[in-house]
Amino acid sequence: MATLVPPPTTTTVPPANSNSAAAAESEKIDYMKLPCPIPYEEIHREALMSLKPELFEGMRFDFTKGLNQKFSLSHSVLMGPTELPTQSADVVKIPTAHYEFGANFLDPQMMLVGRVMTDGRVNARVKCDLSENLSLKANGQLTGEPHMSHGMANFDYKGKDYRTQFQFGNGALLGASYIQSVTPHFSLGGEVFWAGQHRKSGIGYAARYNTDKMVAAGQVASTGLVALSYVQKISEKVLRITSISTTTFVTAFVKLFLYMQVSLASDFMYNYLSRDVTASFGYDYFLRQCRLRGKIDSNGCVSAFLEERLNMGLNFILSAEVDHKKKDYKFGFGLTVGE
Repeated sequence: MATLVPPPTTTTVPPANSNSAAAAESEKIDYMKLPCPIPYEEIHREALMSLKPELFEGMRFDFTKGLNQKFSLSHSVLMGPTELPTQSADVVKIPTAHYEFGANFLDPQMMLVGRVMTDGRVNARVKCDLSENLSLKANGQLTGEPHMSHGMANFDYKGKDYRTQFQFGNGALLGASYIQSVTPHFSLGGEVFWAGQHRKSGIGYAARYNTDKMVAAGQVASTGLVALSYVQKISEKVLRITSISTTTFVTAFVKLFLYMQVSLASDFMYNYLSRDVTASFGYDYFLRQCRLRGKIDSNGCVSAFLEERLNMGLNFILSAEVDHKKKDYKFGFGLTVGE
């Protein structure tokens, strides 16, 4: 009796480049669905937030009271020295104190902010969404000093993958900017402006590349400005821990580590007309209940800014700056009450 032999089985082996082809297909750029870029004036936004906090000297107290969901009042007191401009390299300071009263109206389609200071200055800011794509931003300041009051308005149109702005202000200031997404992570833009009071005009160009881990931006203008900035995220805000000890110290450390986010930032400013150069490097720590920022620049200036959340609606602020070149030392602390 003959032995039956099963037919040979054939296995189809996919080509070696099928995975790479699928990856290339998934990474294919759809140029009809590019994201809308940020405004031209904010291309260095992440670097400015990390490297240029609102440093102050002396004591500061801010209190905000919400009257309803949209309207709130604010009170601010600042007591500390004020630096006077001098012809020499010496730093001259006089003790001063300021009180500021503010009113805020916040709505999903409109924001109104007003401030009145004891020295006679009045500030106002307006942001209004005229339509889904068109918004108006305006700010102004009135002072008792001659030729120091100013006002400015900005129309911002947000397209599908581009933004354009038109700006005008006192002193016959006119400006326009445009920024376009070229790829999902890369955008290019340009600006023109005319200052009629000073009979000056200028043109500028900018580029920005951003991912989930980093942001790089560059800007150049006919006024002599060359600005470069770079921000790198070192760690994520939430980390996954597989096992922890039950000791109090380790548990507290792990809780702190779970809510930590670290970013490093640097910028480079150069004016090829005046030959002024400044470079700075800084860090930005987000912890569970505080934020710590600091930097050092090429002029020998070191600064740090700490915001600690003590309780719901209560923040403690520390500000320090040391200028080794001018031998100027500044230290400030404050409290912020209200959200």
